[in-house]
Amino acid sequence: MRISVPGIPQAILSAVSSAPQVSRSEAVERIAAFIKPGNVAVLTGAGVSVDSGIRAYRGHDGRYMNPNYKPILYHELIDKTAKGHAFRQRYWLRSYLGYPPVRDALPNPTHYAVAALQHANFISRLITQNVDGLHHKALVTKAHAHWPPPKLSSSILELHGTLHRVHCNRGHVVDRGTFQDWLSSANPSWFAYAQEMERMGTQPRTNPDGDVAVEHLGISYSDFQIPDCPACLLENHTNTVHKPQVVFFGESIPQSVKEASYDSIDSSDRLLVVGTTLATYSAFRLLKHALDTHKPVMLLNIGPTRADNITGVQKIEYPTGSVLHDVTRNVLGIRAVEDEIVREMLESGIVRPPKDTDDRAPRAAG
Repeated sequence: MRISVPGIPQAILSAVSSAPQVSRSEAVERIAAFIKPGNVAVLTGAGVSVDSGIRAYRGHDGRYMNPNYKPILYHELIDKTAKGHAFRQRYWLRSYLGYPPVRDALPNPTHYAVAALQHANFISRLITQNVDGLHHKALVTKAHAHWPPPKLSSSILELHGTLHRVHCNRGHVVDRGTFQDWLSSANPSWFAYAQEMERMGTQPRTNPDGDVAVEHLGISYSDFQIPDCPACLLENHTNTVHKPQVVFFGESIPQSVKEASYDSIDSSDRLLVVGTTLATYSAFRLLKHALDTHKPVMLLNIGPTRADNITGVQKIEYPTGSVLHDVTRNVLGIRAVEDEIVREMLESGIVRPPKDTDDRAPRAAG
């Protein structure tokens, strides 16, 4: 089976962007004017989480920052043979060590700016490709009473799933914290290593999907134990085939999610795309659908994207964190001061990007 990791065509990477250079103040005005009519669908990508310390896959030139990037594919992860078990040992050891930084990450000003616009009903639907859950954190930490779980789940669509839940191949679901505890109990030596790593502040580089490279430690994956699903054991089945509720390369997006993503575009009046190269077709086709249905489309991103030079797409090249906070203040006006929840949101957010975002020096595939 041949499955390629999605990318941006070389012709786009090599082309000079046609997006006009504008001043920061003009960028703020243009984006605010786009949002002010309301009923906006927003599509976000990895770029919005960089200020939270979560590394993006691609740099400002649109190319992978790890040239050896080689994810485990869906068919490899769910393979029931010994070969599949080895793939899962590799995946779960790396993910076990890489998940805590994603779990502990905090929303940045971009997340809170988007949350404020959602709270103020300018953004009617948020679609995110990110699996880190930071958009949820930004809403519930400041406006919990206004965003109970049913409203939250209907307002944020996780296009590629979430790292925060795990399921076995027989459908039993468990929250990721519990699954991490199972892995710790099954692997006491790795638990001790993880504790020491956290104490020393030597967390390995973490990708947006929670994966880390550990080959430099000189370890073998073969001793990593994957626990049986307790619910399956109660049904007299032994089952160690688990995966996070993330859409892997080679896996189809659930039909219900696909339909919901199209419904989000159809029920909105315009589409704002933020912090993504649109390399994956699942995201790019939403932009195409918006254009096909004659919706205005604006793209805020630094560097090449798959939508560059497409007629009907207004592109503004600015880092999201440098403009969206002021965009939100512009859109909300006096409400940004008088609404206590909005004011608190706009005063919140960490800015803690990875220390060296560009990681193109060759390292272990992963």
